[in-house]
Amino acid sequence: MKKVTIDLNVLLDFLNKREGHQAAAAIVDLCVKNEIKGCICAHEFTTLSYFMTREHGSIQRVRYILTEILDIFSVIPVTEELLRDSLNSPISDIEDAVIEVSSLKENVEYIITRNMSDFKTSRVKALTPPQFLQLLY
Repeated sequence: MKKVTIDLNVLLDFLNKREGHQAAAAIVDLCVKNEIKGCICAHEFTTLSYFMTREHGSIQRVRYILTEILDIFSVIPVTEELLRDSLNSPISDIEDAVIEVSSLKENVEYIITRNMSDFKTSRVKALTPPQFLQLLY
């Protein structure tokens, strides 16, 4: 089973039905069906909470969505060691470096992101949602 880390922008595409949400939804569906193992980093969870509260306003709705996210995806813990290692990542943006180092430590095969330029120096191969779906099919 392929193991992937889902970048926050893909989750937001899916949840907010932004442009490209169909491919993001297909990836989430693969995770729901346990056809792939989807991971998110712990720091993405808190950032997602912020954006969802801003978008939806209702804390009950946001908590429901976040519970569903926890039911679907494995959460990669962010430790001090991981944060220190991310400071030495070839990726200059720290948030993206944390995703890359987290993915390395969890033996993730791919990072699924809409922002390929953020991961051009990643040691874990990054793919857009359509690229990943094409790889599978």
